[in-house]
Amino acid sequence: MSIHPRAFDFLKDVDVRLTVELGRTQMTLKEIMTLGPESLVVLDRMTDELLDVMVNGKAIARGEVVAHNGRFGLRIVELLGDDTAAVPDGIAGLSPRAAGDEDAR
Repeated sequence: MSIHPRAFDFLKDVDVRLTVELGRTQMTLKEIMTLGPESLVVLDRMTDELLDVMVNGKAIARGEVVAHNGRFGLRIVELLGDDTAAVPDGIAGLSPRAAGDEDAR
């Protein structure tokens, strides 16, 4: 069965939510209630690690923060697939970084 490349063109206008995750942490409600101005919340990701790019909650890529015209932007460094058996931190769709990707940062 062959699918014509334009067969799914009608899906191109469907709105999806793209999010970029800086990191995660776990806190008690008591800790959250003490947050205020100048509070610091330490996340589980190091500053040199790539960020997760998700569409509707599914990881599709990894990237790094850049500045563009006075705004934050994201440079995509790696596209993800479902072909990996190892899933770090229980996030579906993440693949291990390929050898040599360290130079891309």
